Amino acid sequence: MADPQPAEEPLAVGTAIKSLPEQVEALTFDTLRWLQTDSRDAIIMTGVAVALYFIFIGARWGAARLLGGSDDITNWKGFAARIVCRTNSVFMGSLAAYIVAHIVAPPGALRAAIDFFFVVAFAIQGALWLREIVLTMVERRAEASADPADFISAMGVIRILVNAAVWILAVILVLDNLGVNVTALVAGLGVGGIAIALAAQGIFSDLFAALAILLDRPFRVGDAIQFGPNIGTVEAIGMKTVRIRLLSGEQMVVGNTQLLEQQVSNFKRIEIRRVVLLFGVIYQTRPDMLMALPDHVKAMIDPVANARFDRCVFTSFGASSIDFELVFYVDTPELTDMLVARHAIGVGLVRLFAELGVEFAYPSQTSFTALPDGTMIDPRERLAMDRQD
Repeated sequence: MADPQPAEEPLAVGTAIKSLPEQVEALTFDTLRWLQTDSRDAIIMTGVAVALYFIFIGARWGAARLLGGSDDITNWKGFAARIVCRTNSVFMGSLAAYIVAHIVAPPGALRAAIDFFFVVAFAIQGALWLREIVLTMVERRAEASADPADFISAMGVIRILVNAAVWILAVILVLDNLGVNVTALVAGLGVGGIAIALAAQGIFSDLFAALAILLDRPFRVGDAIQFGPNIGTVEAIGMKTVRIRLLSGEQMVVGNTQLLEQQVSNFKRIEIRRVVLLFGVIYQTRPDMLMALPDHVKAMIDPVANARFDRCVFTSFGASSIDFELVFYVDTPELTDMLVARHAIGVGLVRLFAELGVEFAYPSQTSFTALPDGTMIDPRERLAMDRQD
């Protein structure tokens, strides 16, 4: 092997591109002269680079086979398999050439060209890896319990944002290694980004609110929700608005940010329903009947389908009634089941009170009369006395 030639002053990767034809001419001339004067080193370098390239290709193939292609991204094997599969052959080829170029001493222009192509390939490959890592992490977060429609919508938005950020970074990295002053470029992008953000802050606010809805999932397409006085079913979750079909039939379009600023109740996620019924009985009800009333009510509720008795207790002395609170649960989330159970229990209370001789109280005013000695006379007793007379 010939003694290595003194390395010419390498053309740094960061050297500004002043005259592309001149650099191509210099690269061609130096490469041809190297092949003529030191062909053995050139052949060895080429062979080693090709061998390294096929080793990298084989390593990628073996890793893909080992990790398998059927594993989903919810485990580490699927995550690693996607990263391996995104490794580009061009990057592996430039990596092989870069390694060999730093072992064997090729002409300075050729080495600079190899370094340049490696930087470009590495920037592109890094962007692909970073993009895949971010998207895979988001998919792992969303796949755990995501509805397919929501998942597709979320990934559409996230891909746009991730692609924009990753490729901008890659372009800046390449330009920086080419010797371009990227400080002014970055400053310009920053100022332009601030100006755009201020001009379209409403749009960006709704966009990020859409991501919050799709990833945090306070509700999904098909859920029945209530916000403010409005109740309806979510029909679509867009980048700027949510479309809701109200109970009255019309479609309401609400901005994502405006919707998230309100308290939202999601009826779709009800597992059981709690129902509270308040009722009152008249003050003339016997004390023993008041004590036994909860047991009678429980016995009446037990046979009702899907209903589960919780309590029936005295709450207060009202202006014209002794007040009770009846609480029961309906063990299904369906609204119709709750309505049927509440209807059956309400009618059952009326029937039960009629059988027990207990009267419901209602707002009323009773006038009492007294005997000459001041003894109060119940109006019902007075009515009976009048009937006897």
